[in-house]
Amino acid sequence: MKKLVFSILFVMQAVFLFGQTGTGFSGKVIDSKTNKPLQNILASIQNTNFSELTNADGKFAFKDAPVGTQLIRIRSSGYKDQMLTVDVEQGKIIDLGVIVLEEDITVEQQLSLITITESDLGDDNSGSESTAGLLQASRDVFQQAAAFNWGQARFRIRGLDNEYGTTMINGVTMNKIYDGRPQWSNWGGLNDATRNQEFTSGSAPSDYTFGGILGTQEINTRASIYRPGSRISFSGTNTNYSWRTMGTHASGMNTNGWAFVVSASRRWAQEGYFEGTDYSANAIFASVEKKFNENHSLNFTSIYSENSRGKSSPNSDEVNRLAGTKYNSYWGYQNGKKRNSRDKDVNEPILMLNHFWKISDKTNLNSGITYQFGSIGNSRIDNQGADNPDPTYYRNLPSFYLSAYNPDDYTDFQGDDPLNIANAEAIRLQFLNNKQINWNQLYEANKTSDGHSAYILYEDRTDDKLWTANSILNTQLADNIVMNAGVSLRKLKSSNFANLLDLLGGKYYDDFDNFQVGSEQQSDLNNPNRKVGVGEKFAYNYNLLANTADAFTQFKFTYKKIDFYLAQSYTRTQYQREGLYKNGLYPTNSFGKSNKYTFENFGFKGGLTYKLSGRQFFNLNAAYLTKAPSLRNVFPNARLNSNSVNGLASENVSSADASYIIRMPKFKSRLTAYYSNIKNATKTSFFFGEGIFDDNDDDGGDAFVAETITNIEKQNIGLELGMEYQITSTIKLTATGAYGEYTYNNNPNVSLNNDNNASPTNTNPVTDFGTSKLKGYRLGGGPQTAASFGVEYRDPKFWWIGANVNYLANNFLDISSLLRTDNFFNNPNDADGFPFPEATNERASELLKQQKFNDFTLVNLTGGKSWKIKSTTFGFFASINNVLDVSYKTGGFEQTRNANFRELNQDVSSGNPSFAPRYFYGYGRTYFVNLYINF
Repeated sequence: MKKLVFSILFVMQAVFLFGQTGTGFSGKVIDSKTNKPLQNILASIQNTNFSELTNADGKFAFKDAPVGTQLIRIRSSGYKDQMLTVDVEQGKIIDLGVIVLEEDITVEQQLSLITITESDLGDDNSGSESTAGLLQASRDVFQQAAAFNWGQARFRIRGLDNEYGTTMINGVTMNKIYDGRPQWSNWGGLNDATRNQEFTSGSAPSDYTFGGILGTQEINTRASIYRPGSRISFSGTNTNYSWRTMGTHASGMNTNGWAFVVSASRRWAQEGYFEGTDYSANAIFASVEKKFNENHSLNFTSIYSENSRGKSSPNSDEVNRLAGTKYNSYWGYQNGKKRNSRDKDVNEPILMLNHFWKISDKTNLNSGITYQFGSIGNSRIDNQGADNPDPTYYRNLPSFYLSAYNPDDYTDFQGDDPLNIANAEAIRLQFLNNKQINWNQLYEANKTSDGHSAYILYEDRTDDKLWTANSILNTQLADNIVMNAGVSLRKLKSSNFANLLDLLGGKYYDDFDNFQVGSEQQSDLNNPNRKVGVGEKFAYNYNLLANTADAFTQFKFTYKKIDFYLAQSYTRTQYQREGLYKNGLYPTNSFGKSNKYTFENFGFKGGLTYKLSGRQFFNLNAAYLTKAPSLRNVFPNARLNSNSVNGLASENVSSADASYIIRMPKFKSRLTAYYSNIKNATKTSFFFGEGIFDDNDDDGGDAFVAETITNIEKQNIGLELGMEYQITSTIKLTATGAYGEYTYNNNPNVSLNNDNNASPTNTNPVTDFGTSKLKGYRLGGGPQTAASFGVEYRDPKFWWIGANVNYLANNFLDISSLLRTDNFFNNPNDADGFPFPEATNERASELLKQQKFNDFTLVNLTGGKSWKIKSTTFGFFASINNVLDVSYKTGGFEQTRNANFRELNQDVSSGNPSFAPRYFYGYGRTYFVNLYINF
């Protein structure tokens, strides 16, 4: 009966309070469970700068609102948004009555999403490739499916990398300058503290930044906007970690103008889903605000989230057949415990001071200064003059013998020779009995007469110091015009070096390159023949310096039938390398500061919304911008020298999307067609290849190289569909779909840096291999087709259950660019450079055909229940993903070791290739259970 009364009050939007004066409206917000008023709920007039917070009685009032039809949003973390339409009349205050907010169950889903965003595929010090975390603030049914249902399969919204989106905290961009991606681990485990989020899709306008073409996520940690209260939760899962505990308290604003929020968590696992993946993470958050008066507030935020986790290896089909898809070659037993050789350690605290200035009722200026510092380390084993300890090293697998050919006769296949078959079986048994790293063997090898270590454990380390100053202005220029403007300055000093972690029983390690001779062996000619110990830098040591300045303006216009916006941006970026070692291979261009590389970039975007009716809309967005190359792509061989990429240029990025939107009381849908084009992109990578160069040194043209691909053009086109239908008050159906075609749209240029060719007269040993015939190949990195159907039941007694079925398809292997150059056909052993006589275009097409992964279907279940006992809420959330335990590949890459036609053809034709593609697998059946108490 109470709910019926509240519902009637909710729709009575035209009751006038003649005792008040002004132009606007007022209302009272209550909790659906307790019927008690809610404080610090944000009420805002959309497309304007007007917003108010509810007081202790749950009340808010706008007394100077724009005249006309206004869209009002009532929003708070943990509750479902309420959208109201109000016809504001001059000189009248309209009472909206009682507004009831219901618990938002998707908030509990966000707690499980972090297990996706913290598991990136990268093996360096870059940020996360996943786009799921960017979408967790969205209430759009399609984007929620992309995050919660498809994120586990590495689905990327519109096929775009995270560097084309913008993640912010308090208006400060958190994308790394090094690679343009956010490092989710910097605030991992602080889900409660980072729940206050706003999300814009694609190039749609954001009040905080110009943004990219993927979307903008703004996390607000202002202490006064948190709902007062405390929360304690405990979670169990079998994904990255096993257990998590978290506690949060928000005070609310007291009578003295102070508000604070504290939150802390711990996550841990002896072993995650994949073998040997240990996990340990601790996080703490504090935000304190002092409100001096109605116009000025200061807020200080500190975020500390340290994370250490063991990685899992990508494996070939051969290894997966032998050891299973959970197999991980990076770990081994030491003293009865599993020890992972490849840990990723992230420790980068964030300190923020923000000033909020309400200049007038129509103008706000938010300014801040931020300092982020700390380290990221990726460990691995290094060795000198000793066998490779990797159990999956190609010589340790049966395919080494089963793919053998007579080196003197390329047509003489010897993999079926009885001796090779016997050797293959012997090494298969040896692998099955010794398929992990043998730490004891490494310690034994280091018992040398002079104490030097043949094996060590070290980390590739990055220590960043980043200062950011920013200011964002929001002002209402007229009743129908809002201006947003902002400026941001960033200054980065990034220290990069190899750090020795463990001598594995030895006394020292020789700091030289044993693949070179003479002075070229030295990592630092200023300090030659160094013997290094634990905690010392060696091999390489340099700083990357960057300064960026960006500014934007944006104007939003609101009319009865049409809304539109225009925005523009300017960015200036400057990069420099400072070498701290004088490398023996590059004595003249490794030590000291390099040239400065400066890029000036512009961006323009605009869009409109045409209101076909009060429930149907047509939306259009378009953007064109230039984007400076990321810092990692300017210096392709930064560990050894200061050389930059030849012909380096800014990217040209363009995008457009058009949407038809329906918003009815029971039915909501969005159909979007989109297009994006990225030109002049650059990509760098490192690998060992055979048969690449002319065989001048009797090495078969083999070399460890740094590959740089320039002038890449990528084109992404597709459709997005999201539908939501409330059949009854308790049953809701959802249907979502995505179809994309993400392709290379040109033939980019490939060049290789070969350190073996470096000399005093050749300080930039780069070989141009011309164009790579990539046009028409699909981009790797996730499914390009996805569909989902879901049903959800919400019982009035505050329990709910949901299920969804998801189909994912058109996921492709990441291809090698070098294999698709003309060099692929050239015989490195032929003095005249003639191609291989057996090479044909038909066979090459077969060898270079891009692999498409199998389509798959995932079934997920979610559910929860909450109880209210006086002022305390008890509840739980549970989910089971991939209920049917489907095994599926999320990604993979071609190996480039067989870099010419003959070697690749022999390897593939054997039926047991030694250098087959390596794959990443998704999780099988996983669960997540979260118990919580709110009080």
